[in-house]
Amino acid sequence: MTLILCDVGPRDGLQNESEVLEPVVRAELGNRLAAAGLPRVEAVSFVRADRVPQMAGAEEVVAGLQRRDGTEYSGLVLNEQGYERFAAAGLDRVNVTLGATEEFNQRNGNASLAEATERVERILAGAAEPATVTISVAFGCPFEGRVDPARVAELAALFDGAEVVLADTIGVAAPREVRSLVERTKAAGFHGHNTRNTGYANALAALEAGAQVLDASVGGLGGCPYAPRASGNVATEDLVYLLEHEGIETGVDLDALIHISEWLETVLGRKLEGQVYRAGSFPSE
Repeated sequence: MTLILCDVGPRDGLQNESEVLEPVVRAELGNRLAAAGLPRVEAVSFVRADRVPQMAGAEEVVAGLQRRDGTEYSGLVLNEQGYERFAAAGLDRVNVTLGATEEFNQRNGNASLAEATERVERILAGAAEPATVTISVAFGCPFEGRVDPARVAELAALFDGAEVVLADTIGVAAPREVRSLVERTKAAGFHGHNTRNTGYANALAALEAGAQVLDASVGGLGGCPYAPRASGNVATEDLVYLLEHEGIETGVDLDALIHISEWLETVLGRKLEGQVYRAGSFPSE
């Protein structure tokens, strides 16, 4: 099985922090993750700084990234303006996102579901880089409640040429639901939050259903500023520990991830959500 772990800590992780880290620190985080062997790092989001100040200076972050063989750097965009900035910055992969519900798109991207879908299609049509489409709130929306799987399946089918990732943005899904929707949509990936302590089981369910891309955030950083109480991304080091003990090779240095979380704890001045960085690996060397 080919498995791609994507660490979204520099983007999805830090965008929910109250503290705004300087671009040089965010670039250092990306570099540390790449050095740990992550095959993909979502480094930045090309959004308006007045809406998400934690993501200001995306171009400076990109300029500070050290390119490594085996690591693909991606950037998230919501619209054509964001894609123009992405293309000029020169990252490896574009992640275009939209919500599965009307209200989430209005709150997150100031567009209707139809408008957001059309934006994604236009960006994909013009993109020269490999593309991922992340469908947010694919299992539940903080504003509209449960999401009809048929709606998500219809959306995913529109982006057949791209890598589609289903996001449990507010952490409401259970393994049965993840397995069913990944199988139904043939989605390439899953982005889970551990808000209700189901994120790791959901990640395994996604793999069982055929997904090959799993998003996670070092230290369990993150959430969504436009989704109330959407805390707790799956922690990358916790997921790596689980996968490796399940006999699934990740190619990622777990000890290096633990050190990154320890460093982030000092940078942010608080305990992180992840468990393995505090408990340590097992067996220890």
